Amino acid sequence: MRVLGLVGSPRKNGNTDLLVSSVLDGASASGHIAEKLYLYDLDISPCVDCRRCKKDDFRCAVDDDMTTLYSKLEGADVIVFGTPLYWYGPTGKMKLMIDRLRPFVASKKLKGKKAILVTPSEEGPGACDCLVRMFELSFKYLGIDLTNKILVTAYDKAEVREQLETLNGAFEVGKALK
Repeated sequence: MRVLGLVGSPRKNGNTDLLVSSVLDGASASGHIAEKLYLYDLDISPCVDCRRCKKDDFRCAVDDDMTTLYSKLEGADVIVFGTPLYWYGPTGKMKLMIDRLRPFVASKKLKGKKAILVTPSEEGPGACDCLVRMFELSFKYLGIDLTNKILVTAYDKAEVREQLETLNGAFEVGKALK
């Protein structure tokens, strides 16, 4: 099984990165192939609503790093979406990436894939309702099955490093993937 982790935080080695890494480490411990990408390292432009992706070969007209990301998404069995909570939603980079998933609505190439949502928030899991709902609706539209949510209270850089139970829980989520 291939597990793709998407870190939608600008902070490398921060809470989101550490949690996504724990999920991927658990997946690797179970013999799965795990890969992690940092969205802030990628050139992802906004969707221009040209609707080319709804026709013929279902390809996006915008030429940027999403071209590479599309093939990685198609090749993954499980996708870990990691984003800190920004104004009760995902980071801008994560939202740009989600907006650009539109070709998969028509092609249905993500249908049946599994997703894990990882979100640290200063205010805790209760503040994540709008974000979770946005992902649930987006995944439903794409035919992706949201199998787990890891919502934790964390704000300062890498503070989850001290939350061993939280990191171990994320590891176990990855390890349990089938």
